[in-house]
Amino acid sequence: MKTNNKIGSLFREFGAPYRTAHPLPLAQHKALRAIERCRTAALGGHVDRCDHCGYERISYNSCRNRHCPNCQSLARERWLLDRKRELLPICYFHIVFTIPDELNPIALVNQRLVYDLLFQAASETLLTLVRDPRHVGGVPGIIAVLHTWGQNLMDHPHLHCIVTGGGLSEDGQSWLSPRKMTPGKVFFIHVKVISDLFKKKFLAYLKQRYQAGEFKWVGRINYLQDAAAFRQLLNQLYAKPWVVYCKKPFGGPKQVLGYLGRYTHRVAISNQRIVKIAAGKVTFKWRDYRDGSKTKLMTLDVFEFMRRFLLHILPYRYYKIRYYGLFSNRYRKAKLSCCQQILEVIQDEFPERLCWEDLLLELCGLDVRKCPHCQIGRMVRKELWCRSSGVPP
Repeated sequence: MKTNNKIGSLFREFGAPYRTAHPLPLAQHKALRAIERCRTAALGGHVDRCDHCGYERISYNSCRNRHCPNCQSLARERWLLDRKRELLPICYFHIVFTIPDELNPIALVNQRLVYDLLFQAASETLLTLVRDPRHVGGVPGIIAVLHTWGQNLMDHPHLHCIVTGGGLSEDGQSWLSPRKMTPGKVFFIHVKVISDLFKKKFLAYLKQRYQAGEFKWVGRINYLQDAAAFRQLLNQLYAKPWVVYCKKPFGGPKQVLGYLGRYTHRVAISNQRIVKIAAGKVTFKWRDYRDGSKTKLMTLDVFEFMRRFLLHILPYRYYKIRYYGLFSNRYRKAKLSCCQQILEVIQDEFPERLCWEDLLLELCGLDVRKCPHCQIGRMVRKELWCRSSGVPP
């Protein structure tokens, strides 16, 4: 398959038979159709002509679906430029919250509800602990990003949180650093403390929603409608340790931006990881963290690959990036302004929001307005057609 958009090509070839064999929820159906049509005549496009040599170039429109591996680069860069204005000259921590595998079947049937619980329990855990005078005593800034997949494309809901190494005092007059801090070394909060509180909050909310009758119990989790079975599951989850990982602090704001760029707009699998599509099979690279993070190859039937990919299509209008504390939308402008004054941040002048051509030029040095044929003329829009018009003659 000689194309950079391997997933799009695969979906165009196998999408129709897959939909016939497997009726899809609306969100998955829309994502599948969008990726199939991305950068094809089905979505329309335009023709540019060089004003010097007459060279013509046809460009097809992108689908802009957030699950499409082809449509995330510019969206990511725009988001990062907005975050650049908000970074403080402090250390930041990366904390990952993961729910136990026993909850994965419940999450597949009740995506919106379980993902909301994950966001709620993780954010409240961090806000509670950082506000505690024994740890920091202030209000932190938190950016939380939901991922639902593992390297093998199976369901693995977890939350990546970027947290300020400290917080703004309740009176808004000072910046407070972590209590357990020594020269050259910053210690945030012990992962066992974070994990224990996260587990208690998540399970308390899970039990609350169960009693309110908000869950759907169908298929393999149908047995959990029985109160005794659900109580037994809760006891098992309370008894086991939950996985929370806290990485070393970043070296500085630039490292934070670079790291965020790798996580915020990532989709379940990129085109670069796909090695081969042939004979109804898909072979892709994956990293086995249980075997020393070795890179391996996995081959799946094309329908199984599509099934795993579609597991990670989020519910309609579900926000996968959320902000808390200093970064919450309600208080962000006032709180960050206060922090910048305290930390004596020099406010740089940021340019106005760039159009996609200027942004691409700034990021990649690629001037799409220059003629690729003669390298002299400028590409001028000659014709525009909508998705129903087809390719012009």
